[in-house]
Amino acid sequence: MLYNDDCLTVLKTLPNDTIDMIYLDPPFFTQKTQALQDATGNRYTFSDIWSSRTQYLDYMKTRLEEMKRVLKKTGSIFFHCDSTSSHYLRVLLDQVFGEKNFRSEIIWVYKRWSNSRNGLLPNHQTIFFYSKSNSYKFHKQYGDYSFTTNIDQLQQERIRDKAGKSVYKRTLEGTVAVSKEKKGVPLSDVWEIPFLNPRAKERTGYPTQKPIELLDRILTISTDEGDCVLDPFCGSGTTLVSARLLKREYIGIDINPDAIRLCYQRLAVPYKTSSALLKKGIAAYQTKSEEILSILKQFDCDVVQRNQGIDALTRKHYCGSPIAIKIQKSDESFGEAIQLLYRSVQRKKFTFALLLTHETNWQDSYIIPQNIIVLPRYEAQLQSILEKILGPQALSG
Repeated sequence: MLYNDDCLTVLKTLPNDTIDMIYLDPPFFTQKTQALQDATGNRYTFSDIWSSRTQYLDYMKTRLEEMKRVLKKTGSIFFHCDSTSSHYLRVLLDQVFGEKNFRSEIIWVYKRWSNSRNGLLPNHQTIFFYSKSNSYKFHKQYGDYSFTTNIDQLQQERIRDKAGKSVYKRTLEGTVAVSKEKKGVPLSDVWEIPFLNPRAKERTGYPTQKPIELLDRILTISTDEGDCVLDPFCGSGTTLVSARLLKREYIGIDINPDAIRLCYQRLAVPYKTSSALLKKGIAAYQTKSEEILSILKQFDCDVVQRNQGIDALTRKHYCGSPIAIKIQKSDESFGEAIQLLYRSVQRKKFTFALLLTHETNWQDSYIIPQNIIVLPRYEAQLQSILEKILGPQALSG
């Protein structure tokens, strides 16, 4: 069910204790007009400008009080915000829902890059998780153990001794007790979920759109099939699409008519982009061997994963661009290595490239392109070598 109205107006019409879970991604008090355009030229905007922080907090408080009223006793609320006002909103949520009903401060971590900010990059947002009572619905989720977990930690049971130290539990016979069946590592309050790729089919062009993966996790831990989910600032409808795909009932409210039209379009053909990072795990993207990484540590460079032709790029620029570095692999011939590097250099238009080889007689067999430097693997001090070959005037910073 969708409503094109102020959420306060709609909330007042809803009966008490009827909603199983509320997720809201309201204005953040950015004091900006949020605007974005989709691939077809449709432009979506909404104002996040307030006369004062007091006005903003009063606006949120009256709506949160109504949200608490419509929540079931077993219900929960997930309030999405960022550092702009999160400290004020945490206090406000304590006032409305009670400090004892605070459950978690979820940190959503993602990778985004910007060179325009003077300071630390803001690569996370906050989701405050509160329940209406102590009898709230919650489904534990589990993940994989870390790569550093050894067989003893998986097989043997641990307890706390009198000093509070973690030790192996022992049987009456003195042997180490075998652990119970394990489901994995319980889900923590730090969630690394990728931000939507600009080319993702799921992306709508609506400002502040969140990935369905994020909402799926929230709905999975706090609701069951058939439960009713409310999003009072539904925007592009991500919560509603997630609810539909997970077989939950939903109510979406937004004062912006463009947002409601977009919600109808997405709900007619619900689609979720599958995150390759979440599916494969970060280890699948780390394609360089320990040997290669140890060699690259000699140089001031950034490692390039998932690329056969280039293993790293120098951080310093020579003649206006970084140097592309490739290390000849043990299963590559010199000719194969040169060809892979040359193709990548041509395609990406690098000025110079460096090949580190384990062969010694390549000079007699191959004609090397003028913009590729070949060195034995054991050579270090890349900057001094390049300056000798190219001249100090090639160093551009």
